[in-house]
Amino acid sequence: MYTIADTDMLVEESVISEKAAGIIKERARGAMVALAINAVLCTGILFATFGLIFWLADAFAVAVSGLILVTAGALVLRKGALLYAMFGNAAALIGAGMLIGGAGFELTENFRYIAGPVMALAGAVLVCLAAWARAGRHVSTAFLSGSVMLMALALHLTGAGFMVWDAEMSGLPVSAFWLYCAVLVAGAGWLTNVRLVSALAIVPFAQMLDTGTLYFHAAYVFYSPEATLSILQMTLLIVTMLWLAQRMPERLARHARIHVMMGFVVANLCALVGSLWGDVVGETVWGPGARWSNRGLAYQEWSDLVTAFRASALVISEHVFTILWAVALAGIMFVAAHKNQRGLFNAAVTFAGIHAYTQMFETFYSEPLAYVIGGFAAIPLAWGMWRLNIWFLQRSPAQA
Repeated sequence: MYTIADTDMLVEESVISEKAAGIIKERARGAMVALAINAVLCTGILFATFGLIFWLADAFAVAVSGLILVTAGALVLRKGALLYAMFGNAAALIGAGMLIGGAGFELTENFRYIAGPVMALAGAVLVCLAAWARAGRHVSTAFLSGSVMLMALALHLTGAGFMVWDAEMSGLPVSAFWLYCAVLVAGAGWLTNVRLVSALAIVPFAQMLDTGTLYFHAAYVFYSPEATLSILQMTLLIVTMLWLAQRMPERLARHARIHVMMGFVVANLCALVGSLWGDVVGETVWGPGARWSNRGLAYQEWSDLVTAFRASALVISEHVFTILWAVALAGIMFVAAHKNQRGLFNAAVTFAGIHAYTQMFETFYSEPLAYVIGGFAAIPLAWGMWRLNIWFLQRSPAQA
């Protein structure tokens, strides 16, 4: 597990030698430099790929150019020196991206009636071939095969999405599709060992309950029509991934912890929505839905169904969300600090600030007594956390 420590202080306290401190610093610097190089390289490949597709704007030209670049890249990787492997990978990936992306755009624009099945099937075949090539564990082609697998996965999921859209599915089948997407994206991230890909799995996972984002002029909005159920969904993800992270090798545990962090972020955003608006549990899942147009009803009919549903549904007020969210954040901050989960601790502190700022101006701006009660309540809470930490330290194996 990765930890953060002050190496200079450890040297002064004779915990580690100056040589060990130098090695730690050098490896940390190397990891950051490699991350920066890969970020620049991948960004350049993506921009060049899509730029060429839209600039050429012709299926034949895109295909021929893609084949030329793939061939050139393969020759560099096979015959060239290791010094030029980055250029070979870049050329091969741009070419493969042009072939896969160009085929997807061509099918979507000119063969829309078969685009879904063809893209889904072709993408699945390419994913399997790339995974098989990656299983060969050739270091020189690992980056190439992993990247092609991700491109093919995007093609497959896009095709599957078209099929769901064309079939006019709704309800449980759509949620199952988003779960399928989340599992595949997470699996691809774990297989390629790219944590950014693993993190992206939270997007389709959250969409299972329609939690997502919306953009319009000068605003970027997060919405969660089922705040309570989404929080429970993310809590299940967090607990499962924490359990797995403790039982896996570090290479896989890092991906599990990424899912923990992403689930925690989405859960807190859902709690923010609940603290502002409250929640009618299940209204958009087994209730009348969020929009009358989706049910094919007149507005008044839908409104009557909403009123009847809310009369018997579990309704959680925004004030309950506000209090429970604050208590949960305090507890998570303490546990994360005790377990040395720095990322989780920092995220909890960040959302605690957001929570305080929001409620200060939204809920309690004209209630000074609320600040008095909250302030005095925090003092014994901090004392209790201090005493609990001492108890934990006395029972730890290091103190035995």
